[in-house]
Amino acid sequence: MSGADDSWPTLETARLRLRRFREDDLAPFMAYRNDPEVARYQSWERISLPEAQALIQAVCAGPLGVPGEGVQIAWELKATGALVGDCYFHIEAARPQQAELGYTLASEAQGQGLATEALGAWLSYAFAAYDLQRVYAIVDGENRRSIELLARLGFRLEDDAPQRVWFKGHWSDEYRYAISREEWAARHSASLDFR
Repeated sequence: MSGADDSWPTLETARLRLRRFREDDLAPFMAYRNDPEVARYQSWERISLPEAQALIQAVCAGPLGVPGEGVQIAWELKATGALVGDCYFHIEAARPQQAELGYTLASEAQGQGLATEALGAWLSYAFAAYDLQRVYAIVDGENRRSIELLARLGFRLEDDAPQRVWFKGHWSDEYRYAISREEWAARHSASLDFR
């Protein structure tokens, strides 16, 4: 991405552009964040206008890839310019060789392979740009679609904890999936446009 902060690239895939959030992303961001089906397995239920404004303003102003500071990366459809989702990326402060990944996709954009495409692009970039050894994701045990997505990307189940967390009114299984740098390199060799 051009601008003052060169730590924010724009990654392009066949259908998507991964980029920094912009202020005009507010309405579509709030729309999918406030969709009960999208929020079903997320740590949040809804997002208020002030919360959404604060999050987008923080991402617009902040750097990318700073250990200890998580950030959201916007997913835009190249054909229409519409914001359809985002991913959370957090390099650990104490162990900067590993990072946590999270993701959210608007209901109308699900089931089309967009999350696989976006995360594949982001992970290829992140492993190289931040010299990561390992990336992990924490998933609700009932979230079959997310588990299948991680499997398609080559993540392996690293830890399953039945009834580990009290989540949205009930005890929930929590799974941790991970992939190492070597595992990623062995499975993926995407050609991406990093700008």
